[in-house]
Amino acid sequence: MSTIPSSEPQSRPISAPTPVLLRGPELAGLPPLVHLAGAAILLAAALTDHLPTSLLSGFAVTMLVGGLLMWVGKQVPVLRDYGLPTVLCTFVPAILLFAGVFPQVAAEVVAGFVEDSGFLDFLVITIIAGSVLGMPRALLLKAGPRFAVPLLGCLALTFVITGALGALLGFGFAQGVLLVAAPIMAGGLGIGAVPMSEMYAAATGGTPDSFMGQLMSAVVVANILCIAIAGVYNGLGRREKQLFVGFDGRGQLMRIQRRDITIDTAPTRDSATYAALGQGLLIAGLLFVFGELMGGLLPFLHPYAWTIIAAAIVKIAGLLPHHLEEASTNWGAMATTLFVPALLVAVSLTYIDIGDVLTALSSPLFLVLTAATVLSATLTSGVLGWLVRFYFVEAAITPGLVMADTGGSGDVAVLSAADRMHLMPFAALTNRLGGAVVLFATSLLAPLLSLT
Repeated sequence: MSTIPSSEPQSRPISAPTPVLLRGPELAGLPPLVHLAGAAILLAAALTDHLPTSLLSGFAVTMLVGGLLMWVGKQVPVLRDYGLPTVLCTFVPAILLFAGVFPQVAAEVVAGFVEDSGFLDFLVITIIAGSVLGMPRALLLKAGPRFAVPLLGCLALTFVITGALGALLGFGFAQGVLLVAAPIMAGGLGIGAVPMSEMYAAATGGTPDSFMGQLMSAVVVANILCIAIAGVYNGLGRREKQLFVGFDGRGQLMRIQRRDITIDTAPTRDSATYAALGQGLLIAGLLFVFGELMGGLLPFLHPYAWTIIAAAIVKIAGLLPHHLEEASTNWGAMATTLFVPALLVAVSLTYIDIGDVLTALSSPLFLVLTAATVLSATLTSGVLGWLVRFYFVEAAITPGLVMADTGGSGDVAVLSAADRMHLMPFAALTNRLGGAVVLFATSLLAPLLSLT
């Protein structure tokens, strides 16, 4: 029996149009008018001394400020590709506080948010859990040894070169390694300068803010150098004649192809179920508690290092079902996307002293060591990669430059400048594995600061 199409118009759900005042670009996920209203509420609460000291207030202040600064940075052509949004989130709040413009009450709420409510541990452990558990197990077992040569080799050689140069110039070997090379080579702020300041404070009996200014300055200056060098590699790669055999792979990493070796990362997802995100949060929390437990029983390693060890064992041994590993990755990706700008703002207000930053940037010795770290990383990685049959330029970019940028936005800027965005899976692998190794090594070396 045939069906006669109806001539009546099909009814469609009618949705209310978005009010004109709520249209426009989003800041921290909010329309401009809503963001402005939120800022007015926070400012009124701060000025009347009614801004509560709580977890929710900390999220509100840091996410609102971070979202605005990220949006502003992304509006500036050219400079947005050189990490401007990250730079603004890292330094503008501290500058405003230094100038007396940022409300002191709000800064105190953020400080409590970081130091008392545990926001720092929350995000760092989330990044560690999501990164390690999100690495493909087959990759670790098959391709890991080959990729580990330029990755681990450039880390070791860069530490030695920067430390030796620091000792030669009177800066100090341990200071060159821990205050310049280590934060730069951690592959990101969340797993680099931020937790390192905590480690150094614990090792020396000082405070994180006494280290944060210099650590952050090293990371930001290095990121700019990484992007510039990536552009140079891109220009050299466009020449018809290569400088030497195996110099440039035009985006291809390996000079040999083997079917049993593929380097890829777990597929990223645009969404995850609420249950999966909750599972990821729980797993991160359990890894954090285990790290703190082991750090208390065996204090020769920082709890973060124990967390990394635990996550690696769980991953390699296959102790978790795949869906729980994926849940950890999804939770880590969500938290990183939403809260990294908030973390940068929180760190800026809590730990960064602009006076210390200006002192560091005015030091030619500091700038020389920073430049030496970046150059060492990219050249040693390129040479070692070439020796294990990678192309020099591709290996010099990742893991080399990718290890030395700020991670995330830094990876995008570096690969964009090199015109090799398709290497992003390798960049993700570099940050996941390399960042964990650097943080682990730093926990072992941190006590050297107390001896100098």
